[in-house]
Amino acid sequence: MRRKAAVWSVLVALTLNVGVASAAQATPDLGNPEVVASGLTVPWGLGFLPDGSALAAERNSGRVLQLRPGSAPVQVATISGVRPTGEAGLLGLAVSPTYAQDGYVYVYFTAARDNRIVRFTLAQPQTQQVIVSGLAKASIHDGGRIAFGPDGNLYAGVGDAGNTANSQNPQSRNGKILRVLPDGGVPADNPFPGSLVYSLGHRNVQGLAWDAQGRLYASEFGQNTWDEVNQIVPGANYGWPIVEGRANDSRFRDPIVTWTTAEASPSGATIDGDTLYVAALRGQRLWAVPLDGNGGAGTPTAFLQNEYGRLRTVERAPDGALWVTTSNRDGRGTPAATDDRVLRFPPE
Repeated sequence: MRRKAAVWSVLVALTLNVGVASAAQATPDLGNPEVVASGLTVPWGLGFLPDGSALAAERNSGRVLQLRPGSAPVQVATISGVRPTGEAGLLGLAVSPTYAQDGYVYVYFTAARDNRIVRFTLAQPQTQQVIVSGLAKASIHDGGRIAFGPDGNLYAGVGDAGNTANSQNPQSRNGKILRVLPDGGVPADNPFPGSLVYSLGHRNVQGLAWDAQGRLYASEFGQNTWDEVNQIVPGANYGWPIVEGRANDSRFRDPIVTWTTAEASPSGATIDGDTLYVAALRGQRLWAVPLDGNGGAGTPTAFLQNEYGRLRTVERAPDGALWVTTSNRDGRGTPAATDDRVLRFPPE
């Protein structure tokens, strides 16, 4: 769905390995959002129920809140066993694509000994079934984003947990993107037989999004030099810690977008039409990345720069609105009196 254009539009030249193309990229109207919720503490995961309301996961409290525009947040669950410290805690949230039949909500969180994924229903939120466990935890690089792909499988970005060797170790599920059956099983067509690993060589993936052709894109934190957006291919190696950014090395796939770490520190991601939106923490902006339809990208444009502080998550709602969460109370921001907030940018 094309978003409302502002006063001007930009002609983006897409120069890629596969050739050269050009396309008109409309500037989205990202002004005057509706504040859906305020006074939260690090809303991290965000997903939508069939009725259009949203569920938000608070990292430090372990609470899951139901959000509706114009209404106060309602606490609908508390995830037992959450151990927040540093970047760890209650992280990603995903609503089952068959929610109308099974009622499942999935969350990724840091427990006493590991990072894990559980599922539960809002009718019985205290009954939490473990789907994946045993992922190494740390105070940094816990990954945490989960999302259902168009194939009905659950994907998870798992950080290297501060141990860079994990990312290239095929026996470790850290520093990877995982692909999981909804019940926690291994899909038969995963690239490594018997393994949940879908791609490797990642440092700290926190954004997952699919285009209309079913291609997966992931946003990833670099270390000191380059943050990335990668187009994810099953079984591919993205280079960390051997490579940060582009390597032009046949062993590894290069990112389709890079930013300096000051410009981005990219967390959540979503796709609206032919635009990939990426929420930036340190960069304090929302990046709009034009996609070329062939797995590549043009020149990103920054929006909301320094307007709302650190941005953690961006999701496209079923009605076409963009929802964005701030992350100014995560210990690295300068919170305003109303932070943290969940903002809704309506569609045209």
